[in-house]
Amino acid sequence: MSQIADIRAREILDSRGNPTVEVDVLLQSGVMGRAAVPSGASTGEHEAAELRDGDTKRYLGKGTQKAVGHVRHEIRDAVLGRDALDQGGLDRALIALDGTPNKSNLGANAILGVSLANARAAANLLDIPLFRHLGGVAANQLPVPMMNILNGGEHADNNVDIQEFMVVPVGASSFGEALRMGTEVFHSLKAVLKSQGLATSVGDEGGFAPMLDSNEAALSVIMDAIASAGFQAGADILLALDVAASSFYSEKRYHLEGEGRMGLNADEMIDMYEELVAKYPIISIEDGLDENDWQGWRRMTRKLGNKVQLVGDDLFVTNPERLATGIKTGAANSILIKVNQIGTLTETLEAMAMAQRAGYTCVVSHRSGETEDTTIADLAVATCAGQIKTGSLSRTDRICKYNQLLRIEETLGQGAQYLGADVFVSIGRGKAAEADSSDDAAPGVKARTRTKKRGRTTRKKKTTATARRT
Repeated sequence: MSQIADIRAREILDSRGNPTVEVDVLLQSGVMGRAAVPSGASTGEHEAAELRDGDTKRYLGKGTQKAVGHVRHEIRDAVLGRDALDQGGLDRALIALDGTPNKSNLGANAILGVSLANARAAANLLDIPLFRHLGGVAANQLPVPMMNILNGGEHADNNVDIQEFMVVPVGASSFGEALRMGTEVFHSLKAVLKSQGLATSVGDEGGFAPMLDSNEAALSVIMDAIASAGFQAGADILLALDVAASSFYSEKRYHLEGEGRMGLNADEMIDMYEELVAKYPIISIEDGLDENDWQGWRRMTRKLGNKVQLVGDDLFVTNPERLATGIKTGAANSILIKVNQIGTLTETLEAMAMAQRAGYTCVVSHRSGETEDTTIADLAVATCAGQIKTGSLSRTDRICKYNQLLRIEETLGQGAQYLGADVFVSIGRGKAAEADSSDDAAPGVKARTRTKKRGRTTRKKKTTATARRT
């Protein structure tokens, strides 16, 4: 009864109003699994190939009818009768059917839709949640959310160069409490921006997108918002950045056009990050350098890897081969996980397992073009990844992932774990800070052994939040 009886596909719209692929996998038992495929804006050049139609008379060339057609015909013919419970076998068959290194024949968006829908169908057949199907009985850790509350770069029409400014509620004792804390800071930020006469329109991922004098000004208004919400930056809430440096890298130089700093080399970028980490409670920096600047990444890791999490997104593109290079050469200490960068669930899980064996952390992530699909929420719990990026506290395409995590936490009950700052184990390649005053920790980041006891975070007296190195 677990054999695939039919596969259906259709073209739907993502959160940016662009077409994407949705797939239904139907089993002989009558059970169905459905998945929709996300799409990125700032994409790495080494990602699996997303197949678009290219017909400018339809959806400005961004249609996905070709990918949908491949699902309905070649892929359907190849997988009918396969056992949905054999996820690895199905994914390997899809990879072989495509026959290219980057899935450019059938399209990663076609292949991934089938891969994820199959996993959902298998879970439904077994009448268990997707996170339990993928992770087994050990899947009980809720991820720390990295909430993108201020957007720049490719995700917003403003002058801010850095793509994402995130708050990380490490002081919570549960995911639900973390979500509340982040939400309150988000609403507080809106009030702070309004009080300064700044715009409160939102970018692709639901964060605010004001025009600011500098990238550091974004950190400053977020610090004000944290304090205004009654929390302590550096203890209750940390900060994280997604720089997306490849988006402003050309001719072997980095160009911060928004603040007029042009032609920076890798060492100057690293020095800039070191200054920001010394001044603000930053715990994580993603894509701080270009995706092909391996030497720069190694230098950055040597200089900052004992202080903050250094996440490779465009650098690794969820690809085990590129990750292996990073592990071997000492580049980064964390990997961002985006299922559509590699194109199958099995390869995604392989990349995560490789990273965790090497002491790298994994951050499960959405894309800027999202749907109401909540697979990544289950994936984060299934793999005990410990961290998730799924946007701000607005736009249903982002909120649906948070809501799914709330449901999972309710399902797990007292067995649910939320580790807070203890998830950042890759800082110093697995060596946690030994004391609160360590010079190797980000300012205000307190090393502590967390208990699993649930409860509400005690609000701090509303004072100006300043987290400086002591």
